[in-house]
Amino acid sequence: MKAVIDRFEGDFAIVLFGNGEIKVNIPKELLPKGSKEGSWPRVKFELDLEETKKREDRIKAKLEKLKNKGRRVKE
Repeated sequence: MKAVIDRFEGDFAIVLFGNGEIKVNIPKELLPKGSKEGSWPRVKFELDLEETKKREDRIKAKLEKLKNKGRRVKE
């Protein structure tokens, strides 16, 4: 994805993404060393499907545990 560092404001870089120039404030500490106004960092977003599945399973297990917690076996 195309992105350009437009300017810096405090601890943030104002980065413009894509042709629509969507503005995003990114903490300077997340940028590569040597970044400056006019730099074009490479930006790539990837889905971590394995981590997503792991987290979904964990949440489902917690919800199931909460559902069952209220149930008591009647004799």
